[in-house]
Amino acid sequence: MSQFAAKIHAPDYPPRDRHPAIFRLFDSLKPGEVMELVNDHDPRPLQYQFMMERPDQFTWEYLEEGPDVWWVAIGKK
Repeated sequence: MSQFAAKIHAPDYPPRDRHPAIFRLFDSLKPGEVMELVNDHDPRPLQYQFMMERPDQFTWEYLEEGPDVWWVAIGKK
């Protein structure tokens, strides 16, 4: 992935604001665009939340999986 329409570094947000900020950014994407998520832990719970709240609307690709940084490309279908 060389081009991201948007980027978010989750640790920059207070824990209670992280998922809402990520969903706001995702919702602002146009179909076919991809956002970059950088996190300091595995964002698997966020992926499950996407599965529940945005079924069949996203793609999820781990670009790096720890141990210090998790880097995920989240695309909008």
